[in-house]
Amino acid sequence: MPSYTAPTKDLQFVLHDVLKVSTHDTPGYNELEADFTAAVLDEAGKIASEVLAPLNVVGDTEGCVLENGVVRTPKGFKDAFEQMKEGGWTALDLPEQYGGQNMPYVLGTAVGEMFSAANQAFTMYQGLTHGAASAILAHGTEDQKATYLPYMFSCQWTGTMNLTEPHCGTDLGLMRTKAEPQGDGSYAVTGQKIFISAGEHDMAENIIHLVLAKIPGGPEGIKGVSLFIVPKFLVNDDGSLGERNGVSCGKIEEKMGIHGNSTCVMNYDGAKGWLLGEEHKGMRAMFTMMNEARIGVGMQGLAQAEVAYQNALEYARDRLQGRAVTGDENPDGPADPLIVHPDIRRNLLDQKSFVEGARAFLLWGAKMIDQSHRGGDEAAEGLVSLLTPVIKGFLTDEGFDMTIQAQQVYGGHGYIEEWGMSQFARDARIAMIYEGANGVQALDLVGRKLAQDGGKHVMAFFDIVKNFIKDNADNEALKDDFLEPLKAASKDLQAAGMFFMQNGMKNPNAALAGSYDFMHLFGHVCLGLMWAEMAKAAQEALDAGTTDPDFYQTKLATGRYYMARRLPATAMHLKRIESGADPVMSLEAAHF
Repeated sequence: MPSYTAPTKDLQFVLHDVLKVSTHDTPGYNELEADFTAAVLDEAGKIASEVLAPLNVVGDTEGCVLENGVVRTPKGFKDAFEQMKEGGWTALDLPEQYGGQNMPYVLGTAVGEMFSAANQAFTMYQGLTHGAASAILAHGTEDQKATYLPYMFSCQWTGTMNLTEPHCGTDLGLMRTKAEPQGDGSYAVTGQKIFISAGEHDMAENIIHLVLAKIPGGPEGIKGVSLFIVPKFLVNDDGSLGERNGVSCGKIEEKMGIHGNSTCVMNYDGAKGWLLGEEHKGMRAMFTMMNEARIGVGMQGLAQAEVAYQNALEYARDRLQGRAVTGDENPDGPADPLIVHPDIRRNLLDQKSFVEGARAFLLWGAKMIDQSHRGGDEAAEGLVSLLTPVIKGFLTDEGFDMTIQAQQVYGGHGYIEEWGMSQFARDARIAMIYEGANGVQALDLVGRKLAQDGGKHVMAFFDIVKNFIKDNADNEALKDDFLEPLKAASKDLQAAGMFFMQNGMKNPNAALAGSYDFMHLFGHVCLGLMWAEMAKAAQEALDAGTTDPDFYQTKLATGRYYMARRLPATAMHLKRIESGADPVMSLEAAHF
């Protein structure tokens, strides 16, 4: 059975050595002293490894069962959910006014990575509730906040987001779910939604559905979509639960992975709902939840890669196969461990360098969210908006690839369920699809985000890279191994952006055909920047006389691997982008 060990030391390194959170001027960061974050991460790590991880296989094998309209979650899930509630983990970074602990989002993200790595399907129940609560917090009336948020923060009630319908996914303007005004301020919501994660389950007293629907007579297409709060049980004025609403689960989807999460077909039959935000502005309100969810899904890609890597590394150290070509490494045994072989090391270093770089990238993004939400930093808001499709798309694509690489270390055993590697790959696969498929993330990046606000956010990113290289130009420890590769990769990214500027207007397909490559090119540059930042921090720790030189030397060696072996992919992506639209669009549809 696979295991999971919380990477608390590496999380602490990123938070304090790299991001220097305790000295940052964002409100609330002065409380993030190393001893405090260590205590939080250690406690969360224990829950992740001791409570959630053992249930991961249980959730995968048992799945969820629909019985008489109620979904039964896997054995042990309810007790674990109670522990999460009792520990206050469900609202770690939410406002105290409604029962949250008001810790910075960056710390909540660090904790979330551990929970997701230990048990992705389980963690989705509280993760979706967090997103739904955030949408109500941002767009709800004071009465709506008071009615729902205290119960949602504690996960006494959970939450969902309802977008997709059987005939429409990305193109939400085609939706048919309608909301008829009732004259008392409520609406009668009728329609069917599919792929609703945690849509029905037995771990909460109530489920608060956020449902996209159209009010009759409104504008056509996406401009006519509104967002509604539709509770499973109606809520009385005193906060107690009233009668069952007209919403039910018609089916649980049978899925490739995340079996422990109930993915439901939800039927709304004149269900009572209340408008959240403004009429016909539903996507604006829903995007509060979706943007948070996209960061969370990027985290899932990283998390599954981390747990898969941990187990592949242990296997590579223990499994005896063949002899090292340079001489026996285990002369007293019948063979050497797998880890002596260069291709196994390449495989493991691909995983390790991705996981550690992605962790820094994710937490950097979380820090920018704090700067925006807590500090009112508009530049940080613009930059994280630009990077959100990169975090979601690149980290989930690469995260899935790394679970496959981890599976490969096991050989045939990686294909056998009892070793657990299959589950990591299957669970990671969904992250490339939901919350906006990665092709859509790439289109969003190139079609919207690059030109947003006159392109100032992507220029700000280039300035960050340029200034880092300039400020550290005299650092001999970084120059050849980190700064030069980062400079070359950044030039590839700028060249790709210039190609879009010169060709995109006259031939939009030229830009869109290269969008997926651009997303990956951008992702590699981001991880290259993170590795340069981490290398600087590691070298400074070594120069200062750290008591743990092995950790920092390992960090430098891993970073050198990424810069030498992974970052050069930017040149390949640029070459593909510059080939334009013809290779992609010239073949007639009938000839495929």
